[in-house]
Amino acid sequence: MPLAIIPRPVSCIARDDPFVLAEETAITCSPGAEGAGEALRAVLGPPTGLRLPVRGPSEASRIALSVDPSEERLGEEGYRLSVNGADLQLRAAGRLGLLRGVQTIRQLLPAEALGGGPVPGPLSLPGVEIADWPRFAWRGAHLDVARHFLPLPFLLRFLDLLALHKLNVFHLHLTDDQGWRLEVRKYPKLTEIGAWRRESMTGHPWEGRFDGKPHGGFYTQDELREVVDHASRLGITVVPEIELPGHSQAAIASYPELGNRPDAPLEVATGWGGGADVLNVEDATVEFFRDVLAEVLDIFPGPFVHVGGDECPKGPWRQSARAQAKRRALGLADEDQLQSWFIAQMGSFLSGAGRRLVGWDEILEGGLPPGAVVMSWRGERGGIAAARAGHDVVMAPEGRTYFDWAQSADPREPVAIGRPGERVTSLEDVYAYDPVPDELAPAEAAHVLGTQFQLWTEYMADPGHVEYMAFPRACALAEVAWSPPEGRDLPDFISRLDAHLRRLDSLGVRYRPLGGPAGG
Repeated sequence: MPLAIIPRPVSCIARDDPFVLAEETAITCSPGAEGAGEALRAVLGPPTGLRLPVRGPSEASRIALSVDPSEERLGEEGYRLSVNGADLQLRAAGRLGLLRGVQTIRQLLPAEALGGGPVPGPLSLPGVEIADWPRFAWRGAHLDVARHFLPLPFLLRFLDLLALHKLNVFHLHLTDDQGWRLEVRKYPKLTEIGAWRRESMTGHPWEGRFDGKPHGGFYTQDELREVVDHASRLGITVVPEIELPGHSQAAIASYPELGNRPDAPLEVATGWGGGADVLNVEDATVEFFRDVLAEVLDIFPGPFVHVGGDECPKGPWRQSARAQAKRRALGLADEDQLQSWFIAQMGSFLSGAGRRLVGWDEILEGGLPPGAVVMSWRGERGGIAAARAGHDVVMAPEGRTYFDWAQSADPREPVAIGRPGERVTSLEDVYAYDPVPDELAPAEAAHVLGTQFQLWTEYMADPGHVEYMAFPRACALAEVAWSPPEGRDLPDFISRLDAHLRRLDSLGVRYRPLGGPAGG
């Protein structure tokens, strides 16, 4: 393909006649296209220095954005883009498709035009005819802000980078053993205590090294609403994650009555292993987290709420007389079913509010609540089992989508999860991934909503390191999630990626070079 567009469009035909932006150029929009028109103006205005006013429909327009019901066959995120010497026409069935098309136009610009400032000379776009739509509805990025708090401006920048690659789900991991990052007005100790830890592990758990420096921070509800609003303008859904019943040590440190050993208070975890306790199964604790989720729902209007459910230690329940009494009273056979019961309490609350519960694949243990979405991380077996049982699935296997794994076995790679050279997910590994397992029949495969990459930040203490671990692997997964698998070609992708990295240079993204670790 002659144009270096990532992800690769379904159909892309180059033309010889470029479109030149001029002083008199305006952007006209049909009803419903105004937001995309403003987004396009924000893309084209800074590099050209042109006013590019956004107006209503006009037959004389050289740039026209249209909501066109006849394009419904392309789906809600599909679009059709025509660029030639006379005009630029972008059509889609709705707002989301137009926004995806705007990102394609952004990639048709010279790389230096993405830097935010004016570029010399008249700016032109290459002639092209594109018809495009995504393979999967869920094309996501998971970012852990619990292990290392990341500033609000970076979250907004990260969303911009997701949009550039047509990723449409931002999975925000807000709570864990090492920190609670969400303001909950009913329970202020969650951030007064739970948002701060006295120090952080600086290497692998077996090394036992700590930095001796306090670490913390949290987002106010208004700040998180800013994240949601920014994401919405980009056509991205934010999926908040509140971890329970495991990975809850920061909450238990804030309110010891939530744990199984209130007479042995815990601090917010400083190491990277699992927490020392798990939420108890008292009715008051269930009610506490319903209150938390009520505030979450008020901030995040999207259809999905993630409740974790992974790596839940069952030992504290086995050793708790009250937990065992609860299990027997509920007629449950074991602690797996007790966890399922706890998750089901959250699921019923969310479904009653018109939302859907999402959980890591451990929520399969003991039975799934109705309507739950399974995020399969321990390979694909959980996702396969869930799809066969009629549940929707997001494929997120650690060997292909966990970007806290090193990008090569090169000893110069920065510290990552696992022993050096032990856990490696290369760019090529990501690009070769197919989220639909061969074992699934077509009706079962229809339950695979899509895929996403995971950035767990134990070893990513700042935004620059997050970007280094994310890119360019995120470019590869974006193409896996959007583009048709037919015609997928690694050399072609690498060729386009080489050009695409110049765009990331203009944006100041601190990505890992294709030739090896930075500074190597």
